[in-house]
Amino acid sequence: MAMDGGASGGRIGTEGSGLHDRDTTRMRGYFGIGAEGISKAMNLGNLVRSAHAFGASFLFLVDAWYTARAARSDTSRAEGHLPVYEFPSVAAMTLPRGCRLVGVELVEEAVPLPSFRHPLQAAYVFGPERGSLSPAMLERCDFLVRIPTRFCINLGVAGAIVMYDRMLSLGRFAERPVRTGGPTEPPPPHVHGRPLLRPPDPRRS
Repeated sequence: MAMDGGASGGRIGTEGSGLHDRDTTRMRGYFGIGAEGISKAMNLGNLVRSAHAFGASFLFLVDAWYTARAARSDTSRAEGHLPVYEFPSVAAMTLPRGCRLVGVELVEEAVPLPSFRHPLQAAYVFGPERGSLSPAMLERCDFLVRIPTRFCINLGVAGAIVMYDRMLSLGRFAERPVRTGGPTEPPPPHVHGRPLLRPPDPRRS
């Protein structure tokens, strides 16, 4: 996905204010965030920081020019809180069993993000700032999605939008009201299903 190399904008919220929402950590499933061929340390830092904030389980870099440790804009020091995997090529890249790879790219066959149902176990990969995902990476992806914008956006912004959409889809929040404003009722309490018991094995009786 072609993206500009703009620097990070202002922050939303205050560090240590205690007002940050914990619902992001209660999403179903897990997800990882990755980038291929990224060459700008500031953009990498913004992406890593956003992944940490939205509750990513891991980070991965493929053929990157910078390591997560060199990403100065990651003031949350995400590398100390979640694993970062670095791969020299697409062929060398490995993901957890059952994890679906979702490429974010401006191609005709990509699904618009608002119409995409996120896999419970997913890894999202973004292309370099002034380029696209490689043909090998596109071939490796299980799904391709695109953000419906008029023109390309910054790598960190694109990552935050995808993670926010996943949070809306799989997080636990109160329903939006019909009227303007916030919800009037809290989200419903989580209900655990009945335990599934394995039938007895007649061979062991």
